[in-house]
Amino acid sequence: MMASSKRAAAGCGTIRKKVVQRGGKEYVYWEARYSNGFDPGTGKQIQKSISGKTQKEVAQKLKAVTAAIDEGTYVAPCKMTVGQWLDIWTAEYLGAIKPRTVNHYQGVVNYRIKPGLGAVKLDALNPHTIQSYYNSLSKEGLAPKTIRNLHGILHKALQQAVSNSYIKANPAEHCILPRAVRKELKPLDEGMISAFLKAIQGHQFEELFTVTLFTGMREGEALGLLWDCVDLTKGTITVDKQLQLIRGTKGQYQIVPTKNSKSRTITVAPFVLTVLKRTHHEQMINRLRFGESYEDSGFVFTNELGHHLSASSVYKSFKKVAEEIGSPETRFHDLRHSYAVASIQSGDDIKTVQENLGHATAAFTLDVYGHVTEKMKRESAARMEAFIQAVNA
Repeated sequence: MMASSKRAAAGCGTIRKKVVQRGGKEYVYWEARYSNGFDPGTGKQIQKSISGKTQKEVAQKLKAVTAAIDEGTYVAPCKMTVGQWLDIWTAEYLGAIKPRTVNHYQGVVNYRIKPGLGAVKLDALNPHTIQSYYNSLSKEGLAPKTIRNLHGILHKALQQAVSNSYIKANPAEHCILPRAVRKELKPLDEGMISAFLKAIQGHQFEELFTVTLFTGMREGEALGLLWDCVDLTKGTITVDKQLQLIRGTKGQYQIVPTKNSKSRTITVAPFVLTVLKRTHHEQMINRLRFGESYEDSGFVFTNELGHHLSASSVYKSFKKVAEEIGSPETRFHDLRHSYAVASIQSGDDIKTVQENLGHATAAFTLDVYGHVTEKMKRESAARMEAFIQAVNA
């Protein structure tokens, strides 16, 4: 045993035999007390204890703790449960995240992670426990993508716990996740695009559908597009925000940054520029027509009174058009895919397509639309073969 002193060095510890009486029975265990530096506020030693059934067990634990203190790798035992830490994390560490994303995180935490892992002590959570939890979710039929999304949230929360020195390492780091199968993209081909353009002629959302199809903007980006971000002289659109429904409300919207919080500028085709100019002109007419009843909201796509459009109304109208052209499974987001495929087939390089779509990397764009370039390569090889056969006849 180490001799005690008035101000013992951090890590010093003593082992004592302890006897307690419970229910008329005598229980014996061993306890070690050690110091972990000094409280900066009071100047007093910070005392901790560990216990075990035998003196040897406690001695081994004490040796490991004092070694960690000496090496500077010691993490004090945490009394919090996983659930308690997740409550703190969602309340205090998500300030830089979009409100809708925060709501999503809180929903996953409250309805998925806490029921499964919330009662576990934070410093007792291990990879096997998390892996077993993920496996149980798979057996319940939860989609691989949903489990991977849940994992991302849990991993972030636990990484913050590591940064706060509540745990030594992130136990979610090396879990094996179910493989997410990418949904087959269903862009409109040339024939379907022609049918779509004919079907929306004179439609109340004709301009919105057309501009979205030929710029690749996300639905929220198109609905949140402001005239301040449209240069009708240069023929460019700056995409730096989106219109988003506030969850838990009845039709209340807010303007938030784009999906990856990055701004991009798209140079539009002359046809799209003509559509935008027509839209601007129609708004000027409505402003004169409705007078004080007209709201000068600044949005590019509005109703007759200048109010921004409702995502639900746009969705319902789009689905009706999709049914009319014989493609009821087509989603509004497929207009974005249609733009990307058309751009690549028209000869645009992947980097240009990536920048226009607002993807984080060209690698991601290639991963999503790589099948299009492969098809183009095969068609190119076929054309070369035809040429070779012609000149070699």
